[in-house]
Amino acid sequence: MNLDKNRVQYPDANSTMRLTYGNVGPIKPSDGIYYSSQSTTQGLWDKYNPDDYEFNMKPKMLELLKNKDWGVYGEKGIMYTDFLTNNDITGGNSGSPIMNAKGEIIGLAFDGNKESLASDAYFHPEMNKCVNVDIRYVLWIIDKYAGAGHLIKEMHITNK
Repeated sequence: MNLDKNRVQYPDANSTMRLTYGNVGPIKPSDGIYYSSQSTTQGLWDKYNPDDYEFNMKPKMLELLKNKDWGVYGEKGIMYTDFLTNNDITGGNSGSPIMNAKGEIIGLAFDGNKESLASDAYFHPEMNKCVNVDIRYVLWIIDKYAGAGHLIKEMHITNK
């Protein structure tokens, strides 16, 4: 950046406090390709492969998914796992809170789509997507899978 001082450049993440905003939404990267703005536990089943370490699941997870025991974390019988936003994301942003307009945490940023790989130099608002884990899925994992409901109680989480 110092070499091109007179050239307009995309802002650099330099450890200063940042705030960004965006919207949840799908992406259509090319003709005939469409990705919904939300993914669900059905995607876990679709990818499940007991012979592939990356896509295998422990028996407890399989049982929970089979029983659809979402507790207070599901919505109309569905457990949402991830969602896409048009927020900018770069290395070091993983774990950043995603909040709704009321300031409530609704997820955690953890990745970008492949179309956003060049976003360190150029941000394209229709193509760059931030991948976020739904906070309800995180809480469900803590409570139902890990059996650590006491942590949820300690956090005084409200379900408005």
